Formats: sequence, structure tokens, C-alpha cells
Amino acid sequence: METALTRLVGVRHPIVQTGMGWVAGPRLVSAVAEAGALGVLGSATMTLDGLREAVREVKSRTDAPFGVNLRADAGDAGDRVRIVVDEGVRVASFALAPSRELIAELKEAGVVVIPSVGARRHAEKVAAWGADAVVVQGGEGGGHTGEVATTVLLPQVVDAVDIPVVAAGGFFDGRGLVAALAYGAAGVAMGTRFLLTSDSTVPAPVKARYLAATVRDVTVTRAVDGLPHRMLRTDLVAALEGAGRARALLHAVRRAAGFRKLSGLTWRQLVRDGLAMRHGKELSWSQVLLAANTPMLLKSAMVDGRTDLGVMASGQVAGVIDDLPSCAELVERLVKEADEVRERLTASR
Repeated sequence: METALTRLVGVRHPIVQTGMGWVAGPRLVSAVAEAGALGVLGSATMTLDGLREAVREVKSRTDAPFGVNLRADAGDAGDRVRIVVDEGVRVASFALAPSRELIAELKEAGVVVIPSVGARRHAEKVAAWGADAVVVQGGEGGGHTGEVATTVLLPQVVDAVDIPVVAAGGFFDGRGLVAALAYGAAGVAMGTRFLLTSDSTVPAPVKARYLAATVRDVTVTRAVDGLPHRMLRTDLVAALEGAGRARALLHAVRRAAGFRKLSGLTWRQLVRDGLAMRHGKELSWSQVLLAANTPMLLKSAMVDGRTDLGVMASGQVAGVIDDLPSCAELVERLVKEADEVRERLTASR
């Protein structure tokens, strides 16, 4: 199934696994790459040395192309870009629009640049700055998300830019892939669907919690870091939503202390990163701290298996997923379903 995306990054299938923190590590990324899709390392929760080691581990597992997801607003973004370049990574994706300078540095080194955006104007901006493609996430997507549905946002962006557009938010099967292609996209990006595979290192009890969720169990809350954040509704989320300002600040300080110890950041760096994540929003100090150490909340669930202490970012598709295939089985199934759908559509003419 050749598209502008497969030609651009050198994969067999127009399917991207998103760079989820604590989830998209070497095992998952290499399994996705071996299946013929584009695996993307989630580097935001890695140290610089950890990122270099992860890249090298993926390379030891597969010769297929893969990418690294970077935080454009991180204080060490330049250092991470240099690791990507030095290690010969094929693709750099960004959770936020990178600067014109970062895009130019990567492109000069021959790295394909694919930012993720949630609005047409952001897609137009990064396209004008030289991005090679763009991932467009609609409101159905997990993690930080917007309010516009993929079915409305996607055609807007496809019509506005001349670079390949990858659709994200609400995709989990071959029907969705064909629908995205019909809208003019060059492929789809999926996070929750790849999280729920046998190759994912997320603890089994956490995966079970996702599989048991219905569509109504996936919510959008601002209680974690002051920004719209789609995740599974849990007791912790309910507690944060009901907490007063003083209690929320105490909770944030405790979490921040844990993340500071894990990451090696100073309190000054932690607060700086939290402020950087505001993106112009008015946040309380507790929300600033929570924004900075949201990775710690995710780690509690995604690594430690503590669904009572962590948060579980999730797309709405969690409510319709009921199995844990391998990445190879999943990609093969999606492509087969997509081929069958296209054949039916052709036959019905």
C-alpha cells in the first residue's frame, strides 16, 4: 500500500506508531518497524544517555527505518536533535511545532521532520518552515488533545498544505485507514492501538484496565496539568478534579520531587519545563508543577503498574479495542482489512 508517506520514510505500510512516553521503547518500536510500519521512540521520558542507548538497541533489533519523538520546548531539545543526527535516525517527530532552526538543522542532516499539530494554522506554519510531513491529531486522540474531531480537522489540513498529512485520533483498524486515505491523508498514526499489543511493555494489569474500558470511561480533564488531557477515568483523576488548590499543590510537590530524583533535574529546571508547557495558558503553581512532572504520573501506571497512583493517557478507541495482538499481527490485519474494504468499494461501483 504505497503512499507519499511510505515513499518519504521508506516503510512498507502507511501506518505510524506514535512516540508515547514510557510506552514507545526499543522493544515496541523495533517490533513495529519489523512489521513494516514506522515505529517512533518516545524520548521525552528518557535521559540523553538513555535516548542514545534506546536508539542503538532499536538498531540492534532491526534494519528497518524508525523515528524518535522529541519535545520541541524541552531545554535540551538541541542536544537530543544532535543525538538523532549523530546516530543516523531516519525520522524526527515532534509533539509540538519545532522552531524553524531545529527543522533546518535536521533537514540539513538528511533527517525527515514530521511535527504533530492540532490545528490547521500550525500545519501551515511548519510546512512553510520546511517540515517534510505533518501528523494531524483530532480530539479523539489520547494525551494532550484539542476539541476538533479528526473528521473535521483532517480535511482542513489536507486542503491547506502540500506536504503528506498523517491522520491521528480515532484509528484502530483497516476501515479507518481507508477512510483517512479517502480524506486525502497519506497514512494513519496510532498510539493506544499499539500500546495494546503483546509487544508493548506496559504491565498486564494496566493493559487489562484499558481493555475493560468502555468509550464512556475515556475522559478529557484539565485537572492533571491545566491542559485538555484525554485519559482513562480513574479514582486518581476524580480526586484531582475534586481537590482544592492547597491539596493539589501538595500533591504536585510530592510528584515533582519524585520526578526530579528520577530525571536528575533541578527544581529550577523542573519549574522551567512546567512553565514552557503552559503554551500561553494561565496555570496555577500546582498545575505548573504537575505539567512538569506529568511523566512521573504516567510512569506510575505505564511502568510500575500502579493504576491507583498514575494516569493512563488514552484515545477514545480504547473503548472498542478488545485484544492484544503482536505488532506483526496487528499491522497485517489492518492492511488486509484495508484491502478488503477497497475491494468492496470498487466492486460496488
